[in-house]
Amino acid sequence: MGQIEIKATFEGENATQEAWHKLQALRAFEVNGLIESGLLTATVDEAVADRALHLIHQIGGSTDLRMD
Repeated sequence: MGQIEIKATFEGENATQEAWHKLQALRAFEVNGLIESGLLTATVDEAVADRALHLIHQIGGSTDLRMD
């Protein structure tokens, strides 16, 4: 299975931080970003990509994908 890079943007710091923690719980390979700016980048396994996208959208984020 490959890895997928997800770039997400959020309206507020709280939503960004919530997504950060939930992506870590999904065992993302890497989570980076500027929480105070509402920007987040996560690298996840293809097997959990749908769940990661769902949780980001559920929190109110928008996404952009890149597959490796």
